[in-house]
Amino acid sequence: MAEKDMNTPEQEVMEEQEKSMEEQPENNAENDKIRELQEQLEESRNKFLYLFSDFENFKRHAAKERMELIQTAGRDILSALLPVLDDFDRADKNDALTEGTALIHQKIVNTLKSKGLTVLETKPGDEFDADFHEAVAEIPAASDELKGRIVDILEPGYTLGERIIRFAKVVVGK
Repeated sequence: MAEKDMNTPEQEVMEEQEKSMEEQPENNAENDKIRELQEQLEESRNKFLYLFSDFENFKRHAAKERMELIQTAGRDILSALLPVLDDFDRADKNDALTEGTALIHQKIVNTLKSKGLTVLETKPGDEFDADFHEAVAEIPAASDELKGRIVDILEPGYTLGERIIRFAKVVVGK
């Protein structure tokens, strides 16, 4: 027995290698399993982050749509009232409004403004901009300065919030 307890260093190394060879298939299987689980965990994390960011984008988009819907909920009604407002404005220019109808006109204007309707500021002599104006006609310009500029405004343009609901109908000099 004494001989077995007194192994040489070479024998001890050999015995350890044999033991490790016997345990190695088990360790390899465990290492493979650990690697596989780590890969699955990483894949799950990536999926989670992707879904989380996708959901955050969806929430942001839905909130933006909801705000736009609230801001423009009455757009159709306000657009339908614009011709009535135009008639009042024409009558006011021709001094055809009585005191009572002038008050009604002012109430309509104030109500529409309170709902977010604003007039596009357009004056004769302004540069024609197709983003805000609709050219109804072109007439020869009286001077070179009026070429490509607004000569007359037939109907004002209106915005509701930040959206244009009617372009200003203008006459442009050519």
